[in-house]
Amino acid sequence: MTYVVTEACIKCKYTDCVEVCPVDCFYEGENMLVIHPDECIDCGVCEPECPADAIKPDTEPGLEKWLEVNTEYAKSWPNITQKKEAPTDAKEFEGVEGKFEKYFSKEPGTGD
Repeated sequence: MTYVVTEACIKCKYTDCVEVCPVDCFYEGENMLVIHPDECIDCGVCEPECPADAIKPDTEPGLEKWLEVNTEYAKSWPNITQKKEAPTDAKEFEGVEGKFEKYFSKEPGTGD
């Protein structure tokens, strides 16, 4: 098992989760974070820290796509270990459906 970041993170990109991760397995894209599944130790401390409820165990049904997204982009996006300010419009995107198709960016973030 590993944890994955899901669509709920897109355009919200809260970074509360990275502060509590004991193994620094988060990677930053332009408008979302991902978890490297081979680095995640399945401790679960990140899950309750996410204000957007975007982090889920990959054992939940229907998360296969998100495991693929996390795996792919963790290889090329920079590592992030420190909390940053959320985007100024993050609250406007909480709970919005269909964000992957509308807003997902393959571009990397800045990392630490």
